[in-house]
Amino acid sequence: MEFALIAAAHPAQAAAGAIIIPATTDGLTAAGKTLDAASEGRLTTILTNAGFEGKTGQTLPVFGLPGLESRQIIVVGAGDAKDLNNRAFQKVAAAAFKALNSKIRTVVSYLGELRVQNRTPAQTLGDIVRATLETAYRFDHYKSKKSTEPGLEKMLLAVADEAELAAGQTAIAWGEAVASGQGLARDLGNQPPNICHPTYLAEQAKALVKGQRKMKLDVLGESDMEKLGMGAFLAVSKGSAEEGKLIVIEYHGGKKGDKPVVLVGKGITFDTGGISLKPGAAMDEMKYDMCGAASVLGVMKGLAESKLPINVVGVIAAAENMPAGNATRPGDIVTTMSGQTVEILNTDAEGRLVLCDALTYIKRFDPAVVIDIATLTGACVVALGKVVSGLFTPHDELAEALLNAGLAGNDRTWRMPVLSDYQELLDSPFADMANISSGGPNGGAITAACFLERFTKEYTWAHLDIAGVAWISGAQKGATGRPVPLLMQYLHDCVAG
Repeated sequence: MEFALIAAAHPAQAAAGAIIIPATTDGLTAAGKTLDAASEGRLTTILTNAGFEGKTGQTLPVFGLPGLESRQIIVVGAGDAKDLNNRAFQKVAAAAFKALNSKIRTVVSYLGELRVQNRTPAQTLGDIVRATLETAYRFDHYKSKKSTEPGLEKMLLAVADEAELAAGQTAIAWGEAVASGQGLARDLGNQPPNICHPTYLAEQAKALVKGQRKMKLDVLGESDMEKLGMGAFLAVSKGSAEEGKLIVIEYHGGKKGDKPVVLVGKGITFDTGGISLKPGAAMDEMKYDMCGAASVLGVMKGLAESKLPINVVGVIAAAENMPAGNATRPGDIVTTMSGQTVEILNTDAEGRLVLCDALTYIKRFDPAVVIDIATLTGACVVALGKVVSGLFTPHDELAEALLNAGLAGNDRTWRMPVLSDYQELLDSPFADMANISSGGPNGGAITAACFLERFTKEYTWAHLDIAGVAWISGAQKGATGRPVPLLMQYLHDCVAG
């Protein structure tokens, strides 16, 4: 889909398959009022007769108004103008796209007339792009019959005057880069586990860096990890016929010598639970246990397209957690790359095992900041539901930056505690620590974060538990691509700040 800017001309003269105009609860905005005047008040009459109230996301297609080049108008409600925040605006933009007839090829959007809290007019244009592409996303790779309708090909975004064109174009490019990265993360998450295994993720990383002068790839196999002493990682991967991989992508967009931001993604391409086998119900959704890894690949793609002037290292701990004769047993003790020992009481608490060795490995990059991203605990879903990611960090400045980025990127997170009081719940009589809490399920997301914290003492670190937000269940199940928007916004703000 192509996006372009036009300096707002008379909307009645816009030659397109459809025109999108917003309306708040107070009535039509400037473009709508112009169209109403051109149609001698007929637009207002139609809206009144249809009971259109301008509620957020409410839409009404209007056909055949006299005096207009376009035969179709989509009126979309934006709610109370003073309450229009970024999240509500994304719903407005998504609703507008959904209301378009599938035969429409070109549309002119006047949604940029809306003023969104804490967003510049240019940023609003980028938000339209993101919302449109996110709503247009489809994953039908394995359907024998695919839709033959080409759908929307071009969206023209109207701006008030030509002075806004340059900033608007930059915002559109940013929106496209974020959406592109998010789309890749969704594609990877939605792939079936017989296709998306650790080697597949390594192949996708190779394809991503191909031809990218600023990017470099290194892939470690299990023999490499054995030499490094990554006993925790190998305890997870050894039960599978699929070899585990540690995938390292370096993006050198900043100055030489600038410390990188390091992103570490959990990439369990399928999680049976191992010997501590999961219940069978909805186990197919355990293909989504690699969504942390998918988000890292998505961010790296977004960086390649946006060309942010920053150094970033993306690390993916990819393994399959399977039961087998050689699989790790509850009660086994392993030595991590850090030298600390872990008593594995539950093989279904495997994400923290691959991550702890990855978090030790990345010290070689002398990171400015480390953020790990993982579908780590069902306890986080219990605590926060499917709305926000769980944010764990002992560093207040980093927490504030990620919280703000989540608000700006419409990919929110919520700070949870990482307190020393919880650490004693990980005590083991036989090893330095256990991989699950002795307190049972209580505070499970917190004790998992506390486990990871033990391997991050030498740098500034945050952990994002995305178990609740990485995918949607039910009839319309699918990967969301979160938290790619959050991470991209954070990296963008690192540059701006």
